[in-house]
Amino acid sequence: MPQHFYGHGKLLITGEYLVLDGALALAIPTKKGQKLTVAEAEQPGITWEGLKESGEVWFTFHLDYALFKQSQPAASENPEIRLLQILLAAQKLNPEFLKEQPSLKVTTQLEFHQKWGLGSSSTLIYMLAQWAEVDAYKLLELTFGGSGYDIACAGNDSPILYQSSEGIPQVFQTNFYPDFSDQLFFVYLNKKQNSREAIANYRKQPEARKKEAIQKVSGITETLLTVDSIFSFNVLIEAHERIIASVLNIPTVKQNLFPDFKGSIKSLGAWGGDFILATGGPEAKNYFRAKGYETILSFDEMIFS
Repeated sequence: MPQHFYGHGKLLITGEYLVLDGALALAIPTKKGQKLTVAEAEQPGITWEGLKESGEVWFTFHLDYALFKQSQPAASENPEIRLLQILLAAQKLNPEFLKEQPSLKVTTQLEFHQKWGLGSSSTLIYMLAQWAEVDAYKLLELTFGGSGYDIACAGNDSPILYQSSEGIPQVFQTNFYPDFSDQLFFVYLNKKQNSREAIANYRKQPEARKKEAIQKVSGITETLLTVDSIFSFNVLIEAHERIIASVLNIPTVKQNLFPDFKGSIKSLGAWGGDFILATGGPEAKNYFRAKGYETILSFDEMIFS
């Protein structure tokens, strides 16, 4: 019988970058995620097929088990090499995984566009960890690295508070469905941000500045869950933007791209790409459409709650 696995996509509402160093962050699983199916096949080895959200083939290749006996391949953006790295890491955590060298057809199916930055990699790590029966956070550590909030989102069905304390992930389910959710929406900035490059820039910033920012942002995260008006929400996310801008020593996305926007804007995850959170009514969405940003999702369309 085929095995089926699923992981939710992710949005980091608060704590971007600082979550790497222990800040309390609010993260939300998205409605759309990724599926993985493992089935028996006739051809020896592993035939792997990745499908886009449209059902169109994204990539396909065949992994011979002879590759598993070679040395760990160097880091690469090539999907074949990247998947081989993850499978080897999973075997390191569980030597019984694929030990019998079964003939398999593995299919992944994205539910969101692969360039949206909603977690094509993190959902894959989560699902492969379930398949290999290993700790998903340890598998992440051996492969892509990161704070782990995206792994937590992949396996949760509600918003979460996430904090990594001395390398140990702490996940608390919470509620985040504000009364003014009809005034919250998400805009894709028409380009995918390289998280590794963004994190590398963050790592170069002064430690004292980060430490102070972690305390402030953790407080904003807690307060954000209690606000009952769009005005208070706007004040908090604008304060959050200023704090992160100060840490990174770069302008906010509103200063850089949308200085005349009447509502508030908050970056999500790595600054400079992927989705932003914006506030306002229908006229606010028209503002972004007029500037060529066609991918706009409402709170209800994006958030799994």
